[in-house]
Amino acid sequence: MKTTLSLKPAEVTKNWILIDAEGLVLGRLAAIIAQRLRGKHKPQFTPHVDCGDHVVVVNAEKIKLTGDKVGQKLFHYHTGYPGGIKERTITQRLTGKNPGQVVEKAVERMITRGPLQRAQMRNLHVYAGAEHPHDGQQPVKLDVAAMNRKNTAIAKSGV
Repeated sequence: MKTTLSLKPAEVTKNWILIDAEGLVLGRLAAIIAQRLRGKHKPQFTPHVDCGDHVVVVNAEKIKLTGDKVGQKLFHYHTGYPGGIKERTITQRLTGKNPGQVVEKAVERMITRGPLQRAQMRNLHVYAGAEHPHDGQQPVKLDVAAMNRKNTAIAKSGV
């Protein structure tokens, strides 16, 4: 009788993946990245072990949103002072000082919370432009646009 394979942290092999986010839909991109970070695409996936890959995302400022989310989606945060609740639109966040945080937060909210999530999120590297410092790791390019025609946004979307 076969037993279920359970990986130990020392047996995990981590690959490096490069994703160009230019023109891709945010939610679909985040779902693919979350799957790669968790390691669910591997046959030896173990839920309680960080067996995912390192994911490098470039051109995060050029992601797209479908529908009316560009003008309607609001993000709330609190300054810590009474009456200090603030809100920003997705356009303000993408044109702000850290547009990669939009992708990071979308992926973070798709991974189960806890210490394992924090370990898996350390394997995500998001950059606003086309340059990244991980050339030494020789990341393999993953063509997300070719996986499904819905992964790329239609030309009429604003952001």
